Amino acid sequence: MLTSVRAASALLAGVLAAGLAVIDAGPAHAADPTTMTSGFYTDPDNSALRWARVNPGDGRAAAIRTSIADTPAARWFGNWSGDIGTATGAYAGRADSYDKLPILVAYNIPDRDICAGHSGGGAGSRAAYDTWIAAFASGIGSRPAVVVLEPDALGHESCMTAGQIAERNAMLKNAIAQFKAKAPHTWVYLDAGNPGWIDAPTMARQLAAAGVSGAHGFALNVSNYVTTDQNTSYGNAVNSALASYGYTKPFVIDTSRNGNGSDGQWCNPAGRRIGTPSRRGGGAEMLLWIKVPGESDGNCGVGAGSSAGQFLPEVAYKMIYGY
Repeated sequence: MLTSVRAASALLAGVLAAGLAVIDAGPAHAADPTTMTSGFYTDPDNSALRWARVNPGDGRAAAIRTSIADTPAARWFGNWSGDIGTATGAYAGRADSYDKLPILVAYNIPDRDICAGHSGGGAGSRAAYDTWIAAFASGIGSRPAVVVLEPDALGHESCMTAGQIAERNAMLKNAIAQFKAKAPHTWVYLDAGNPGWIDAPTMARQLAAAGVSGAHGFALNVSNYVTTDQNTSYGNAVNSALASYGYTKPFVIDTSRNGNGSDGQWCNPAGRRIGTPSRRGGGAEMLLWIKVPGESDGNCGVGAGSSAGQFLPEVAYKMIYGY
């Protein structure tokens, strides 16, 4: 990371010394964190790995460790994370010490999961959230990172009043501004649902209202199962609609559980399969494992009796093989 920063500084100094014009390339957050690192970071405390460590004699453990636990995926941060600045700082700092790029999810907006309720909660007020997200960004600081901002926050507008939507948009705009100011080497992707949820022109309008113009891009299929091809087509359609606002944006796709595509259900459906591991390209700017396969969507489907985020080894094992 330091080598890249020094090289960029030396190049800028050379340009200025030569008397050449410098074109404003935008704010510092435009720096590419993928070029500052040597690949994606694997969370050393992910739920699949914790289970495999505790159950080494289980016949499913080897497959879960190899196919899920050792694959780079996101860590989610919310009101369970303790002091958030300390938590994100420690996580980004550990990744940086290995020259790897961490994927973090900010999931603490007030009235979180307001429609479904399986992951309900979030900060208690707008002021509390503003403080929380500022500390989240400060914790990352100048280290390279990728942040997925508030899954479902826009997709759940149908369950909100106009006043709630306006307040949520203000919080999201402020969050994006905090990352710009405090985490200059972080790419922020505002969540934009999935192709089976909201039509592309409507999502483009919602993204624009929530300030996606200031973010690096938008995220698709978080915690869902829709194929990469379908998400790519949807992302391109969203961008076609965003063009009417004067810009387009890169997008990322959550491929952690989309290997068999979707059967139309979102909450622990049977017969799903893990997808392409985290990588650059693949129809989007990046394909990322944002949801850890095997973590429950809530008390529903093949996860009946579980709570959202709980690791279910049998679900994980079947997802490796697609049954």
